Amino acid sequence: MKAEKGPMKSLIRWTVVPLLSAALLAQTSTPTPDTATAKRGEIAVTAADLQALKDALAAQQKQIRQLQRALAQPDQAVPATAQPTAEPAPAAASDAQVPSSTPAQNPPSVQLVEAGSSDQRIRNLERQIKGLGPISFSGDVRLRGEPFFGGPSEQSLDRMRGRLRARFNAVADLGTQFRTGFTLATGDINDPVSTNQTLGGFYTRKTIALDQAFVQFTPKQFNALTLTGGKFSYPWYNTELTWDKDLNPEGAAQSLAFKIDAPVLKRVALVGFELPFAEVAGTAVNGKRIAQQVTYGGQVQTTWQLLARLTLSAYSGFYDFRGADAIAVALARASSKNPQTPLTGLLPLNSSSPVQNSMVTTAATSVVTVNGTAYPTGVTSITNAQFASRFALFDNIARFDIDTGNVRFPLTLLGDYVQNTEACSNVSSLLPAPANTTSQTFKQTTNAACNSHQRRGYWAEARMGRLREKGDLQFGYTRIYVEREAVLGNFNYSELRQGSNVTQHRVDTFYQFDRSVQLGFTALVGRPLASAEPWLTRLQFDVIYIF
Repeated sequence: MKAEKGPMKSLIRWTVVPLLSAALLAQTSTPTPDTATAKRGEIAVTAADLQALKDALAAQQKQIRQLQRALAQPDQAVPATAQPTAEPAPAAASDAQVPSSTPAQNPPSVQLVEAGSSDQRIRNLERQIKGLGPISFSGDVRLRGEPFFGGPSEQSLDRMRGRLRARFNAVADLGTQFRTGFTLATGDINDPVSTNQTLGGFYTRKTIALDQAFVQFTPKQFNALTLTGGKFSYPWYNTELTWDKDLNPEGAAQSLAFKIDAPVLKRVALVGFELPFAEVAGTAVNGKRIAQQVTYGGQVQTTWQLLARLTLSAYSGFYDFRGADAIAVALARASSKNPQTPLTGLLPLNSSSPVQNSMVTTAATSVVTVNGTAYPTGVTSITNAQFASRFALFDNIARFDIDTGNVRFPLTLLGDYVQNTEACSNVSSLLPAPANTTSQTFKQTTNAACNSHQRRGYWAEARMGRLREKGDLQFGYTRIYVEREAVLGNFNYSELRQGSNVTQHRVDTFYQFDRSVQLGFTALVGRPLASAEPWLTRLQFDVIYIF
């Protein structure tokens, strides 16, 4: 509006000043003898003209006051009569109506138009957003320095890298029954278990993608039930022995929770979920139906008040991965030295830690025949990969929350035991390598023999302190032990030395530097099971800003 003040003043000057001059001249001029001898009819006409000038002056003064108010408040609408040279643009259909600042006695031809300022449009947008229901925004930005040392004797894992994580969340409560939201996060889009982005890559832009998008329904007639669909955070309780905290499953989930008014038992809940993770087309001549590969699961949750200062939360769950070989194919394509991404089907699936489940991989090498002699082209592609195990995980967690008497230093003890009930059950179903042809040769490799006794995993964690107010501290220690076939090694804790067949120690400390800033230190020390390899030490120095 500042740019309009010059033209507006000119408009006032050239339309109002002449009228003022004429009116003042008529009011202050002294009658001459000629006018005194004028006819009575002429005197009546002059008086009417004078009254018309007075009326015009009053109207102009009124418009001047309106213009002055409009100039003093740039966000207010401007009378259309003050902009004779410009046609008002029609307001968008979705824009909120702007209240009129013109008095009711103004002539009908004087209308208000949208001023079009950015502030006004923002207010209109806010009104529309509030009409959908309360919306909350949150997120965090984390900077990390991460040195590695130790590990294999050839020092292949020694490095020093910087990492960045950024996340943005928007959640809306749509009335009393619906809730929806989405999350944007950094990270490799082919790695489901990490939102970290390693700094480097010649200063190229970093990837940000949709990490969550969900709708949640809780019927008001039966609010013990919650239904969730989309890509969402875990509706069941877990540790990173089985599921990494950065992974957000996709599909549908149902939760039925009841508070219990009993001396000891305080809560009971049932959670179920159906999580498709891939589509695979059949290869038989008469069987090329596209089938969903899916994880089915459920969990029983209970909370017990054992003592006045001691609460036990117990969780028993089961995760059944149907069609896990699709994951094996995607992992093999990602780790192949010369992968060929298919135009259709499964894309490469990266994993932040090496997958150590027993797996059989089939690779095809192209061959060109010249004058009866076959020459390998060196172009190799993954045609198939299979896990030696199926994965049906029985997971049991016990959590003790202890009130130490100091509100800033609560104590939590956590134990998680998982067993793969179908370890090595896929060995009898492994497909052999196809026969060689004139255009392709096939080779099958196995990364490790499958042992059905290596089916268990353990997680023991102790944590003291909280992170809520400025100056808060939290300390933690975790002991992790995962046998080769215990879990699906690309969906669990991404910071492990490797996904399974690993023993690991974790020590961490976090300090609440400010209400919105945390400082953290984590040390991870691990190595493969039954190995003489030196321990790999991984240190993480974090600065986290939370909003």
